[in-house]
Order: sequence, then C-alpha cells, then structure tokens
Amino acid sequence: MTPAPLHRSPYSPPSTSSHLTTKMAKLSLTPISTLISPVRRHRRPHSSLQPAAAATNTMPDQHTPHPSLEIIGGARDLFLPAFNSLHRPYTPFPLLGNNRHVETIFASFFRATPDARLTRECLRTKDDGTVALDWVSGDHQILPPNSPVLILLPGLTGGSEDSYVRHMLIKARNKGWRVVVFNSRGCGNSPVTTPQFYSASFIGDMHEVVAHVGTRYPNANLYAVGWSLGANILVNYLAQEPQTITGAVSLCNPFNLVIADEDFRKGFNVVYDKALTNALRKILKNHAILFEDMGGEYNIPLAANAKSVREFDEGLTRVSFGFKSVDDYYSNSCSSDSIKHVRTPLLCIQAANDPIAPARGIPFEDIKENPNCLLIVTPKGGHLGWIAGSEAPLGAPWTDTIVMDFLEYLQSGACKAPASHSGTKGVQHSTEAMHHLKV
Repeated sequence: MTPAPLHRSPYSPPSTSSHLTTKMAKLSLTPISTLISPVRRHRRPHSSLQPAAAATNTMPDQHTPHPSLEIIGGARDLFLPAFNSLHRPYTPFPLLGNNRHVETIFASFFRATPDARLTRECLRTKDDGTVALDWVSGDHQILPPNSPVLILLPGLTGGSEDSYVRHMLIKARNKGWRVVVFNSRGCGNSPVTTPQFYSASFIGDMHEVVAHVGTRYPNANLYAVGWSLGANILVNYLAQEPQTITGAVSLCNPFNLVIADEDFRKGFNVVYDKALTNALRKILKNHAILFEDMGGEYNIPLAANAKSVREFDEGLTRVSFGFKSVDDYYSNSCSSDSIKHVRTPLLCIQAANDPIAPARGIPFEDIKENPNCLLIVTPKGGHLGWIAGSEAPLGAPWTDTIVMDFLEYLQSGACKAPASHSGTKGVQHSTEAMHHLKV
C-alpha cells in the first residue's frame, strides 16, 4: 500500500539564523528563483609548470588513484573506471584545510548556499507520522518520466536548506536528474504529527519514501545519497532492502555509534554536541504538546533540558524505538554491522580527520570483503567540509563531483552488478527493473 500525500504546496526553505548555536547546529550543515541558479564558482588558475612533452610521459593513468587517497573495497576494480579525477592529489584549501574544526565550522558558516525553488510534499506514514519531500519546482513537467531520481538524506537535524544538500541537488539537477530531499520528522520544518521523531536505526520512513517515489516514477531508477546520520540510516536500509535502490552513496557516516559517542564527548567536540543538542531540544519544544502525556520509561523533562545528544537520546529516542538504554540504542544502530549485508552498489566517502565520524569506526574489513562496496578516505575534510577542488573555498564540496561520477556510471549501465557475497543471486541494476517496489 502506497502512503498517500497529505498536501503539496510551494515551499521556500527557512532563512538561516545568525545565532552561533543555530548555525553550528547545522552540522548536518546549512543554505534554487526560477529553477536553479548555479553557484558562483571560485576557480584557481590551472598550473602549467611541467612542459607538455614531459607531461605525456609522466601523467598518471586516469583510473590509477593518487596516493593521497585511500581507496579500498570489494568493488574497487569494478567501480574505479567511474571516476575522472581520483588520479589527482587531494589538496585541501590552504589554511582552512589544516585544522579539522576550522574546516568543519567554515563550511557551516561560509560555504555559499544556492537558491532553489522547491515544492513541498508532505507524506503521511503508516503510523500517522509525517515526513516532508522537497522537489525542484516544475521538474515534473520539464524532465522525462524516466529521468533517474536521486533521494537526499541530510544529517541529524538537517534538511533541504543546508548548503551541502543544496550543492548536491544543484550538481545532480544540472545533469538532468530529478532530485528530492527527504526531510525527516521535525527536520527542515517538517511537521510532527505523532510523539515520535526518528533514529539512527529506524528505516520505516525511508521504506515508505522509496515506495512512494518509486510508485510516482515507475520507469525511473532510484538512487540515494546520505550524509552523517542520514548515511547511517541509508546503509542500514540498504542492508535490509536490497532491491529498491539502484545505487547509493554514504558520506561522513559515523558507522560505529558507540565509538562516535565516545569521541563526541571529548575536547572541542563538546561544541558540536551542544549545538546539535540545542537543535534537538528546539524541535521537541516546538511540538511539546504531543509529548505531554508520555509515561512509562519516557523522561521528557530530561530530553527537554538535555545538555548532550546522549541525554536527549536517553530521555526520548531510545524509549521511542524500544531500546533498553542509550548504550543499547547506539550499539544496535551501527551501520558498521550492516554493511556486510549490502547488495546494492555503494560508495562510501570519509575524511580521515572527521571529528564527528571517527576513522577508527570505519568497517574497513567488511567493506574490503563486500563486492558491492567502495570506500574512499581523504586525508583531510573535517565533517561535511571537504573544502578542496576547483570550487573551494565557497563553492561545492570536493565530494560532489566524485558522487556524480559514480551515480552516472551506474545509470549508464557501464558496470554489471556483482554476484552477492552471501551466495544468493546478485541484484540486476538495469534501467528497467528497479522500480518494482514491495511494501
């Protein structure tokens, strides 16, 4: 049964607050007047230091990754031909890329946010909850019905107004893709209609969104990109729903939430913890009436006055989703445990110095053994930063080009789906087969 839309109305994302805490809370991080206006690109001049004759002898193979990038995965040989720029060194923007916190905060405050005119569709879920889908206005009339559809999953408390989300939307839409931002319950001004938000392990809403989008565009391939907590949810979803998505990308995924929680409460990271906690408390406050009579193990006062994400999750999140404790919630919501079961082409991109998604939480061995997965680790990048490449420092993250290379490679049918490592028949990712969704 396909969920029925509540309503659809023109939507303009909320303006960004100038308050420091609110800005920092967009670590899932921040900001298309007549369709789309491309962001002003800040290009550095091309270097011509080497003679042309020498270049023909020394230029690396286009599909041989540069040593500055760590690239592993069972699908390494299969997917490397997708990329046109991995042979170049990863070069962080001067000064900004030298410190992971500076890069993370700069990207949040100062990265340009493209304008977009979006149309909001509110989707009622089976439990009477609501999520908001933001589409590029007019695309249902402009794009062919079989145009590939890209579903974007922002990070914790994030939504369609965040700059990293907008840049990815721009990049994909300019290549003819239909893009929709999946704003989780309470995020991006999404309405809250039940006393439940969302969690790192809850894939019910993702299941219904994919089913709805697939029914709306039955002749299109569906793809997904997730960041941070959205990436964790996406990988958990892929492990359980292998035949609904043609390909996916995970960025800045915390993977192991136990490790991420440990690091989140250390040193400068407490600044991020406080900012995200304030954002969660604000969402709860805006819908407090729904939670007034919650009894049992719920501790709404603790969540409403939480000093950390951990306290908020202890008071509300873990109870909502049936976990015995916040530690039980974290340990059983790790996408690091799910990735071995992913049978969909999956690209993971992480920064070695990410303060919120620690490198020690990356499931290297499981990715290495999964014939459907590829992992790229950059030496710098912070969390949702990646201020590098031709558009740095104010334009799109370095990752956007890599993501689109991968997705377009899959859409072109250039690679054949590998056989499942679990011994079952591999999923066929053709342009005809992926829209048959089961709910």
